[in-house]
Amino acid sequence: MVDGLLDRLGVPASAYTKGNHPVHTPIDGSVIASVQLEPAAAVGAKIAQAQQAFEAWRNVPAPRRGELVRLFGEVLREYKAELGELVSVEAGKITQEGLGEVQEMIDICDFAVGLSRQLYGLTIASERPGHHMRESWHPLGVVGVISAFNFPVAVWAWNTTLALVCGNAVVWKPSEKTPLTALACQALFEKALAKFGEAPAGLSQVIIGDRDAGQALVDDPRVPLVSATGSTRMGREVGPRVAARFGRSILELGGNNAMILAPSADLDLAVRAVLFSAVGTAGQRCTTLRRVIVHRSVKDEVVARVKSAYGKVRIGDPREGNLVGPLIDKASFLSMQDALARARDEGGQVFGGERQLADQYPDAYYVAPAIVEMPGQTEVVRHETFAPILYVMAYDDFDEALRLNNEVPQGLSSCIFTTDLREAERFQSAAGSDCGIANVNIGTSGAEIGGAFGGEKETGGGRESGSDSWKAYMRRQTNTVNYSRELPLAQGIVFD
Repeated sequence: MVDGLLDRLGVPASAYTKGNHPVHTPIDGSVIASVQLEPAAAVGAKIAQAQQAFEAWRNVPAPRRGELVRLFGEVLREYKAELGELVSVEAGKITQEGLGEVQEMIDICDFAVGLSRQLYGLTIASERPGHHMRESWHPLGVVGVISAFNFPVAVWAWNTTLALVCGNAVVWKPSEKTPLTALACQALFEKALAKFGEAPAGLSQVIIGDRDAGQALVDDPRVPLVSATGSTRMGREVGPRVAARFGRSILELGGNNAMILAPSADLDLAVRAVLFSAVGTAGQRCTTLRRVIVHRSVKDEVVARVKSAYGKVRIGDPREGNLVGPLIDKASFLSMQDALARARDEGGQVFGGERQLADQYPDAYYVAPAIVEMPGQTEVVRHETFAPILYVMAYDDFDEALRLNNEVPQGLSSCIFTTDLREAERFQSAAGSDCGIANVNIGTSGAEIGGAFGGEKETGGGRESGSDSWKAYMRRQTNTVNYSRELPLAQGIVFD
């Protein structure tokens, strides 16, 4: 299923045929490759090589570093179809989403290339005569990237392209569920390196390993920044370990994203947004819509229309024009069924959620997206289940809707559908949504790379991708230059 793809992408057969770790496709559950897991002891050697690469790369002018990223973007354009197909096979994404993820990589390359000429500092007025102050930004070091299965290539690209133009080296530990896409990305990056011609060896490396390998990356003091994407549980382990050695972390963790659907909303627009945000990637996005907080006056109509839309969703092989592909594995399916059982116990009325296509794919896990009408925001609603479950709750006044939006531990994405200007502006105000992303008349998923991506509370507080997220990959330095013949002190202190 993947041999031809990997060959075209430049991955040697020995990398995926002679290993001790089987790789399954969620499409039918079959084993499509076997990779060799690297022991934790091997991680240190790769970090050492990355450190050497960093020491050379930091001296390369930033616009020249941007040229490498530009070349990588060109390689990605050339191999977009192949890499997108591999994403579909290994992660179970539908064709359009697989291609979209690679396009996101291309877009962040373009962003990073422009950024390579805009790593701006500041000039600062000094209180001392004959003095000049400024703020400079310098490369940080080796950046560790730990990524999740659901966005197996884009999140790495968010981090790596910015890290590279900022003058850093990168060591990437992908999910054990999606190692093939990581091998492919490394092979494509090496094509760009060959065109560039003068980058140090070890500038970008991949660790195919398990939890122990990830822990070795997290604990190594030669890695000043670890960017980790995954569950809140994972973040609770990674964050303190990195902080214990005074390192930095970018944590992109759980999301329990809500839509407030006001009585003035354009329901045609809202229902379309619900469908894409709630069932895209089979509910396995950190920005998936998981809660609809709908005004009681339109709740019944909204639920009926969403159920009708769900009934038309095509479920099946993600490469065959269907809208919903499989869950990643059996554990995800069981987690979904457990959540639905808990929702029933807590007073919920469940529509959908059953396993689909079991006869055709006995080793894969396709499900009908679920809609659950809840009497309130119970414990199961407050918990993120990484599956297509949409909880629906009614509200009567806007204050109540805002409270429900914010009254969960996670704080990634949120949205409101309204034509009331006051509601829209309040939702985005300091007293509105407490999430890192707050949209108006657009769903919770589908973020563009131009904006900083990330959330608050148990989502981790990190920011990746656009805006000034690049600053996380650099160290700040304040400089003071005395060009006078005197030595005045700050605050008017006299020390003679």
